[in-house]
Amino acid sequence: QVQLTESGGGSVPAGGSLRLSCVASDSSVSADCMGWFRQVPGKKREGVAWFDGRPSIADSVKGRFSTSKDLAKATLYLDMNNLKPEDSGMYYCALRPTFWCNTHDSSDFQYWGQGTQVTVSS
Repeated sequence: QVQLTESGGGSVPAGGSLRLSCVASDSSVSADCMGWFRQVPGKKREGVAWFDGRPSIADSVKGRFSTSKDLAKATLYLDMNNLKPEDSGMYYCALRPTFWCNTHDSSDFQYWGQGTQVTVSS
C-alpha cells in the first residue's frame, strides 16, 4: 500500500506563490504516474497537473503552475505562482501505478494523500 503525504499548503494573498510537495512512502513507485488535483466543497475534484516522465498542466492553470519530480526523493512538487482566490481549495496528490498516465481522470488514480489546504485571499 503506497502512502502519499502532501505538505506546503497555507494562506497567501492574491499574486503570491506556494510550493506543494508530495512524498511517496515507497520509492519503487516514484517513476509512476502522479498528479495533483484540487477540490472545493460542492464542486467536482479538478486535475491541475500530472507527471509521468514529462509534466502536463491543466489549461486552467497553465502559465502559473508547474510540476516536477525528484525521483531520488520520491517527491512530486507543484509550484504555484500568481495565485488567485479561485485557486483556493484542498490540494491532493495522487498516484496511478503505471509509468504513463494515459489519463487525467481522478477515478483512474488509485492512491491518494490526505490533502493540503490552499487559501488565497483577495
